[in-house]
Amino acid sequence: MGCCNRRCGLIAGAVFGAVVAILGGVLIPVGDSIIQGTVEKEAVIEPGTTAYGNWVAAGAGVYRQFWFFDVQNAQEILQDGATPVVVEKGPYTYKTRYLAKENITFNSNHTASFLLPVGAIFEPSMSVGSEEDKVTSLNLAVAAAYSLVPKVLHFTLENWIKTSNSSLFQYRTVNELLWGYTDPMLKAKLGLFYPYNGTYEGIFNVYTGKEDISKVGLIDRWRGERSLRFWDDKYCDMINGTDASSFAPFVDKKTPLYFFSSDICRSVSASYEETMDLKGIEVYRFTLQQDTLASPTVNPDNSCFCRDQKATKNCTLAGALDISSCQDGRPIFISLPHFLYGSQYLQDAVKGLDPSQEHHVTFLDVEPTTGFTLRFAKRIQVNMMYGPSNVITVFKKVKDYTIFPLVWMNETASLDDETAEMIKEELFSRIEMLAIVWKALLGSGVAIFALCSIASCMVKRKSPKQACVHG
Repeated sequence: MGCCNRRCGLIAGAVFGAVVAILGGVLIPVGDSIIQGTVEKEAVIEPGTTAYGNWVAAGAGVYRQFWFFDVQNAQEILQDGATPVVVEKGPYTYKTRYLAKENITFNSNHTASFLLPVGAIFEPSMSVGSEEDKVTSLNLAVAAAYSLVPKVLHFTLENWIKTSNSSLFQYRTVNELLWGYTDPMLKAKLGLFYPYNGTYEGIFNVYTGKEDISKVGLIDRWRGERSLRFWDDKYCDMINGTDASSFAPFVDKKTPLYFFSSDICRSVSASYEETMDLKGIEVYRFTLQQDTLASPTVNPDNSCFCRDQKATKNCTLAGALDISSCQDGRPIFISLPHFLYGSQYLQDAVKGLDPSQEHHVTFLDVEPTTGFTLRFAKRIQVNMMYGPSNVITVFKKVKDYTIFPLVWMNETASLDDETAEMIKEELFSRIEMLAIVWKALLGSGVAIFALCSIASCMVKRKSPKQACVHG
């Protein structure tokens, strides 16, 4: 075979290499399209998809840990008006969210409605003591009555307090404070989370993503309404986002994630903070921002959340959200634990607080391709407000309105090893295999094209005048 034949063969090899490289390049958008289509199909909330099983019942164990603020100087507070001193006591841990959604109904507008049953099972191995441990805490009935009973009737309230032998503080078990006890003054059952076991959250209506995957998980209605009725303001009454258990696929770290929390009676957002590794899976960490509970002087959007001018120092106080409007008027304020990001006034009013961003911030670790939340920590503190009185004995030494910390809660869950392996095997292994194929094709094609092109040029240089001869 002549030199020209060798050169023709090399040219053919270069063409083949180019075709292989082009095929590898074509696989990039085609592969991305295949991946996107698969992810979007499996993210729809309907029977048979990956998302549906996780949506019906939480795969990972969800726990609520409680830390109480144990009052150390109750008598000094009552008799001398001393600054309260508290010591954190906990955690007392309960397994929650272990019950599957009920009454699931798929609607014609591509939404699904359901009820979420709630319950709590004590976990002794994850707690510092038993449910019978006792804590000195604010008297819920007395603190609530201070605000609920009109001032013209405070003489009557004074008689109720004395007759029932009640005081500003009470000594009760963890179980009683959390889940309920019969109050001697009101002759009714009270508790920080009473009623809880055997009750339901909802009804929720959420988009399935069948028609538009970008809407998957978004809350369409809560308790039959598309907006809240707590804040008397269109902005503050908006129900935005999902329930935070998942978001639309292909999460953009530049875009905040919105979610609604019935615990705090409002919608909030979280912003990207960093990329992390969770059991070999890349996740985006989104955290609740400092301005979420900022005063309206810093974040004007919070103006409609300010309800009590006196307790909030004319709406200049940061770090405490008055949710009395969704708690039947009870003076309950929600904050981050230990008043993290709150005004110094809040922390100075009670000694023993130690806010820490590491331990007290709320975060979501979201897998960006699927939008599934694989780990989270929702951390909130429950507080009650009371103030001074010239009529009610237990309030006579109180100098100013006080937002008093009762307990803080860390609701948390994390991806388990089995689910992590399933995600890596069923989703990411396919993505990695596709990436290996197109990289191999592109790389080998480019290499063949380059080698054949170089060799062809070398043959041409050696025999520039030789004609092609057959045989």
